[in-house]
Amino acid sequence: MNTRALRAAFPHTLPVFTGYVVLGISYGVLITSQGFPFWMPTLTSLTVFAGSMEFVLVNILLGAFDLLQAFMMTLMVNARHLFYGIAMLDQYKSLGLKKLYMIFGLTDETFSIVCGMEPPEGVSKSKFMLFVTLLDHSYWVLGCTLGGIFGSLLRFNTKGIDFAMTAMFVVIFLEHWQKEKSRVPAVLGLALPVGCLLIFGADSFMIPAMLAILAALTILRKPLEKAAEQEVLL
Repeated sequence: MNTRALRAAFPHTLPVFTGYVVLGISYGVLITSQGFPFWMPTLTSLTVFAGSMEFVLVNILLGAFDLLQAFMMTLMVNARHLFYGIAMLDQYKSLGLKKLYMIFGLTDETFSIVCGMEPPEGVSKSKFMLFVTLLDHSYWVLGCTLGGIFGSLLRFNTKGIDFAMTAMFVVIFLEHWQKEKSRVPAVLGLALPVGCLLIFGADSFMIPAMLAILAALTILRKPLEKAAEQEVLL
């Protein structure tokens, strides 16, 4: 049964494999280019497993340690995971100890797969979700490990490689724009941070932007859900 669940999950994770390995290599090369040992990317990919936060972690580790700043930065960068977790409460509540790892491994891409895909008949949903999470995590560890090895062996100018995360978020935004029928959340996610950037400045706009997006989506939740239901009925 475990083999069937693994075979069912694997094809759905192939796009994640491509993205995670490439981004993981970028992260591994970036962090080793800053003087960290080759095993550091593997360690952080196993224990942190938050792609965007791991890129930010490089600057946190290089600067003077400030626990409050690190906490707030982590909260801001990964605040979206709060909503993922709430959405998965019902599906994870009866999984026993497995849910601890699945909560830890819940990334954007994993969330999209486990919410949007159903396993074939005869395959346990819980095992399907577990293998999706495990496979996605293993892809990230693989990419980071390769990046750590390459970065420690090859010496070249890595200026600009940290733009990989910016590029990834641009791609995610464009995919959302093309796929979703309602573009209101995407427009809010773009317009509100720009407005907060102009008002509060580059050093202080992140928290107001996150709060503004949260407030706007909370206010517009019912109209957006109603519009989505009408689209389905049509």
